[in-house]
Amino acid sequence: MEKVILVDNDDNEIGTMEKMEAHRKGALHRAFSVLVFNSKGEMLIQKRAKTKYHSGGLWSNACCSHPRPGEDTAVAAKRRMKEELGIDVQPEFLYKFKYKVQLEGDLTEHELDHVYECIYDGEPISNPVEIDDHQFLSLEELTHNIQDAPQRYSYWFNLILKHYNNEIKKGVE
Repeated sequence: MEKVILVDNDDNEIGTMEKMEAHRKGALHRAFSVLVFNSKGEMLIQKRAKTKYHSGGLWSNACCSHPRPGEDTAVAAKRRMKEELGIDVQPEFLYKFKYKVQLEGDLTEHELDHVYECIYDGEPISNPVEIDDHQFLSLEELTHNIQDAPQRYSYWFNLILKHYNNEIKKGVE
């Protein structure tokens, strides 16, 4: 039984709950998302496996998941990058944000999401249990694609990309 870490609005741990129960109840829990770029500045995106319990078949950031109880979020991000994509790097923390959205199957995603990034120039090895497809795209092409068909992308990825384009990218230009 997989558990998630329940948190308050300030990201303080307040307990644990079975993952599906947390999504049925809409309980605020800790999560992470990793943005992977190659040295050309292209972002790696993945198409979530159709068999995922929510948002299956949607395009999203390279890796997203939940830390295990007692596991540091940065350690969890590195672990899941290896498990999902065969990428063995330590992503760097960027920021965190909270969101809540109603999903299919009477599930609610209510997460305090820690966003990380890293550079990787190899070819990912997608875990077929997690990922149906992946590709590298320029931020401009990706932003254009999302504007044209936002329903093809996960809710949280839309939020992350907007924030990245509006705040993070500005700081490095």
